[in-house]
Amino acid sequence: MAPGLAVLLVGDRKDSSLYVELKKKTALKLGFNSFVVKLEEESSLEQILNHIDQFNKDTSVHGILVQLPLPKHIDPALVLRRVDVNKDVDGLHPQGAIFQPCTPKGCLELLDRSNIDVSGKDVVVLGRSRVVGLPLSLLLTKRNATVTLCHSRSQQVKQKAQRADILISACGVPELVRGDWIKPGAVVVDVGINHIPDHTKGSGYRIVGDVCFEEAYKVASHITPVPGGVGPMTIAMLMHNTWLSFITKVQDENSCK
Repeated sequence: MAPGLAVLLVGDRKDSSLYVELKKKTALKLGFNSFVVKLEEESSLEQILNHIDQFNKDTSVHGILVQLPLPKHIDPALVLRRVDVNKDVDGLHPQGAIFQPCTPKGCLELLDRSNIDVSGKDVVVLGRSRVVGLPLSLLLTKRNATVTLCHSRSQQVKQKAQRADILISACGVPELVRGDWIKPGAVVVDVGINHIPDHTKGSGYRIVGDVCFEEAYKVASHITPVPGGVGPMTIAMLMHNTWLSFITKVQDENSCK
């Protein structure tokens, strides 16, 4: 018996397809069972929920991930709510998750592995999404950081960023954060993954973060690259949550014997 990770992909977004493929490859590399269901962009809510119900009932599936974003005609809250909370390894269940959301968990893991203590530090988080910004702010607060959460309506964002000991950007604006936004010696975590046109690339685009890396790395004491920083760590945390779900299931079964 091995951990089983099921991923549901709706639509044909190239970036989402790439992320799902990376998750599948990682799962198989670790010896997990990987189940991927791809549905058409026009799929109905009922069709999507039916597949989730099948994953919920499948005892070989220990983790379920719905690849976001979903098509505009689908309410993601309705879909995420249908996932068995015990299998919600993405940590996004609207009624309260058991597992920590993967990207915030990955950000904290990066800080821990770099021996960066957030306790007592001024932390600025750019972006208030329920996937990254909001849960990450709560996790940082639990670790005794002083957190400022900025969003599209925030005033003097640059000035707030300049005072941060740790600056985390997850706002989805390509290279918004410039070198002069960063306090010398600050720690910068770039969660952004943005595609911008680049005719020199075979794909026609290149990937950049929310931070202008070429300027920021000259000022920051630590900085995560894009690609290759938070992204791989997010996948690692997804696998870790799936493993935890699997172990919990095995322990529960053994206790019943």
